[in-house]
Amino acid sequence: MNRREFVTGLVALPALVRPAAAEVSSIKLGKQYGLPFLPQMVMEEQKLIESHAQRLGVNGLTVGWQTMGGPGALNDGLLSGQIQFVNVASPSLATLWDKTFGSPQEVRAVCTVQSMPYVLTTRNPNVKTIADFSASDRIAVPTVKISGQAMALQMAAAKLWGFEKYDRLDEFTVTMGHPDAMQSMLTGQTVNSHFAVAPFNYYELKNPTIHIVLKSYDTDGKHTNGIQVTTKTFHDANPKICMAVRASHEEANAFIKREPKAAAQIYLKLTNDKKNSADDLVAMITDPDIDYTTAPANLMKHVEFMHKVGRMKHMPASWQDLFFADAHDLKGS
Repeated sequence: MNRREFVTGLVALPALVRPAAAEVSSIKLGKQYGLPFLPQMVMEEQKLIESHAQRLGVNGLTVGWQTMGGPGALNDGLLSGQIQFVNVASPSLATLWDKTFGSPQEVRAVCTVQSMPYVLTTRNPNVKTIADFSASDRIAVPTVKISGQAMALQMAAAKLWGFEKYDRLDEFTVTMGHPDAMQSMLTGQTVNSHFAVAPFNYYELKNPTIHIVLKSYDTDGKHTNGIQVTTKTFHDANPKICMAVRASHEEANAFIKREPKAAAQIYLKLTNDKKNSADDLVAMITDPDIDYTTAPANLMKHVEFMHKVGRMKHMPASWQDLFFADAHDLKGS
């Protein structure tokens, strides 16, 4: 080795031995209402992220939780940096990924949260199928056009009337959070139909004047409902925290399947739900339609639909393009 090479090596040495930048000391996660977010409630109650972060060497992590009524506010919170992780449906993931594609803020998924159907209910006795909706009906969805429920309605319309009519029912939809939509359904005010998620559809169907019109599984089979996402900037700077979040989801899912009643009691506590008993919720949690899993199901069907209707400029080659590389071991579709 000559002197020049030796000096160059000395200059480079500090970069090799310099400790890695510390990961952040606090994070905030966003969620919405209902049983799709049960794993996160378990994570919050049992402080799973804090525990897994400490195991991975991130000590004293502070974890905050923020509940919002729809994906629009969650998406804004993520992109503004006010929230580091959000649990969104496939349309929001695809939209966020597409809008941030190739940038440092590119949004990708850490894992999924669950597979669960959207259930469309109505008070209108004349509505037996979606073909029966008319201008006198109002259908509540978390956010018009962009929520998972709004897209499920579009996919059902495309299947029934042909692709060019996919937005035929959009004019009947209104933006409303699930708790407010359920209350409106039960009192007969504002909306007479609701594309709900558990447990709200179960509550509504206890009323004999309300019935099911459609399940989203009827259109495209079992599909992912919730996905845990963050930005590339945050992920790359905080890999251990991202690992802790995924590990927490895995532990929460195992807990829910092993102890559904204990999970139900956590739900009742954190939501202050007075309408149901733990046994009522166990029946919902153990419904065969619901699967608390970190692996995506039929995600690409939703993405392909969004690309076809012009809501995405970029088309991922597979679901893995929408997930960080450390999630590519998941068995998904």
